Amino acid sequence: MPDPRLSALPTPCLLLDEAKMTRNIGRLAAHAAGLGVALRPHLKTAKSPEVARRLLTRGDGPATVSTLAEAEAFAGAGVRDILYAVGIAPAKLDRVLALRKGGCDLSVILDSAAQAKAVAEASRRAGHPIPALIEIDSDGHRGGLSPDDPALIEVGRLLAGGAELRGVMTHAGESYGVSGRDAHAAFAERERAAVVAAAAALRAAGLPCPVVSVGSTPTAHAARDLSGVTEMRAGVYVFFDLVMAGIGACTTDDIALSVLTTVIGHQAARGWVLIDAGWMALSRDRGTAAQAVDQGYGLVCDETGAILPGLVVAQANQEHGIIAVRPGSGAALPDVPLGTRLRILPNHACATGAQHGVYHVIPTAAGAPLMEWPRFGGW
Repeated sequence: MPDPRLSALPTPCLLLDEAKMTRNIGRLAAHAAGLGVALRPHLKTAKSPEVARRLLTRGDGPATVSTLAEAEAFAGAGVRDILYAVGIAPAKLDRVLALRKGGCDLSVILDSAAQAKAVAEASRRAGHPIPALIEIDSDGHRGGLSPDDPALIEVGRLLAGGAELRGVMTHAGESYGVSGRDAHAAFAERERAAVVAAAAALRAAGLPCPVVSVGSTPTAHAARDLSGVTEMRAGVYVFFDLVMAGIGACTTDDIALSVLTTVIGHQAARGWVLIDAGWMALSRDRGTAAQAVDQGYGLVCDETGAILPGLVVAQANQEHGIIAVRPGSGAALPDVPLGTRLRILPNHACATGAQHGVYHVIPTAAGAPLMEWPRFGGW
């Protein structure tokens, strides 16, 4: 039965299933506890204080962010322990210092002597040491120093000489390119081995390394042994998406986020159903295109959230989406009259969420009224 609570919502709009979100949050929290490490959730996907309140085990942290706008918004909402997990640019250090002087224990990451010098100099000028973690490259995905790079000790000494060397961190982004729990577990071990080796090298040089941080959504769920690690980070697991389902990090039933849309037309000769959710509502993310199953611009569900077999958003214009039968699926285009409400599961929860300013939350309690949780953007 269609949900009467959704009938008054304008389309397209962003729906969040509270029950699925809560289940996702609890699953990883239990796994981290079982491994004996702290969980530092990444808030970049959520960008919402309401979601953060349900996600942070201590209430005020620990948390991870990817923009200083996120750090400022969450600090304003009472989060006091934040890792800004994007390599620091010197021009941003004044904002970092302002947040720290306002009572937020904000730490930064870096992977070069030039960044370490900038952080140390800014710390000395302000009379306030900025804590930094050295980024370690565990898989060649992006930035970071290898654990045996002599620059690791140089960077550590530069930080210790004027700022605060808080530890090391890594992110195995290449884990998104493999499928299955065993493959993700192998990447989790690569993360662990890299940061544990880096931490040992720093300590052998007489430098402190209290924090040893790993994480991505696939590796966090698949990790089997985190000996020597103090914390894990993950973010998109709160909502999950089709990219994560495509690599076996979740199932489609775990996806808590969807876009509510309305059928606005048909092109019967072409086998098309037109909807009012284009790439401005769904995003242009085509992250499943390189996977074994290409989900187009999203999987199509009925208004209750049940997947309609064989249907994808095959094309997306700015404000028009085109639903069609997946080639080779053998499915038939169902009768979806003008005005029918549908839901679209996103390829990438971060990208789809970024297109919207509010979550329309379907509460766990049956029949309870919908809630609205604002979300923000920017840098």
